[in-house]
Amino acid sequence: MTISGPPAGAAHRAGFVALVGLPNVGKSTLLNRILGRKLAIVTSKPQTTRTRILGIETRPGAQFLFVDTPGLHRPRNLLGERMVRAAEQSLAEADVGLWVVDAGTGLRREEEELAGRLGAGPKATIVALNQIDRVKPHALLPLADRLGALLPGRHVVPVSARTGENLEELLRTVEAELPESPPLYPEEAQTDLPEKFFAAEIVREQVLLATEQEVPYQSAVTIESFTERPEKNLVVIAAQIRVARASQKPIVIGGKGARIKEIGQRARGELERFFGVRVYLELFVKVDNRWFERAASLAELGL
Repeated sequence: MTISGPPAGAAHRAGFVALVGLPNVGKSTLLNRILGRKLAIVTSKPQTTRTRILGIETRPGAQFLFVDTPGLHRPRNLLGERMVRAAEQSLAEADVGLWVVDAGTGLRREEEELAGRLGAGPKATIVALNQIDRVKPHALLPLADRLGALLPGRHVVPVSARTGENLEELLRTVEAELPESPPLYPEEAQTDLPEKFFAAEIVREQVLLATEQEVPYQSAVTIESFTERPEKNLVVIAAQIRVARASQKPIVIGGKGARIKEIGQRARGELERFFGVRVYLELFVKVDNRWFERAASLAELGL
């Protein structure tokens, strides 16, 4: 299939689009669907995304620089404060704000407050009313009307990040708000983050999925070594799982090491799919008391 470029005389557009919203509304799923690959980790646990993730979608007439951000919430510790700051900074620096709302939960009080902030600024704001595949049309209309009243003159685009329904309409709407500009990144680029970042995120995703209660929110992953061996089509990774209390370490390890083994096996499969090579993965667990409250520990983790 041949993809045509922009109409004759039409200017090329490029710019940053900040994906913002409350935790667990589908921002990361939407980013992955747009890019056609899994760039951001996704779990059912709130605050899975902790820092900005740039995903680049290049098309003949436009280059979209999507910035996935942590969910906006009331922070309870220094980690939460850094996450909210990252989201707010990404929105402030973006050309377009793409506010993702979960149609299945309705509009919450925090979102009405956010609408006031978004509507007060000069920045172009578009609402992606997500998860329409799980909501009856008659229930969708009042919510869309309410969003239109909160943000007069702004576009509200129903979409499903899970199925891709109405995704092209959303992209056309976003493209129209981007500034005229040549591409800001090479056509083949998909992100600006290093491979070690994604390796750590993939391991952390499996920790989140394998553990319950406080462990997912008080754990982090650092990559101690990342060695490429192209002659063997192999990457050797050593990753450290950091937990906040001594009592959490045996939870991550599990009886006779069963849980850490499961985390390692699942993470290795995801890493191999992501990097397209064989992966040898070593995991270690370290207790770092209340790491999420210390600026030095957060800086070490890039937070």
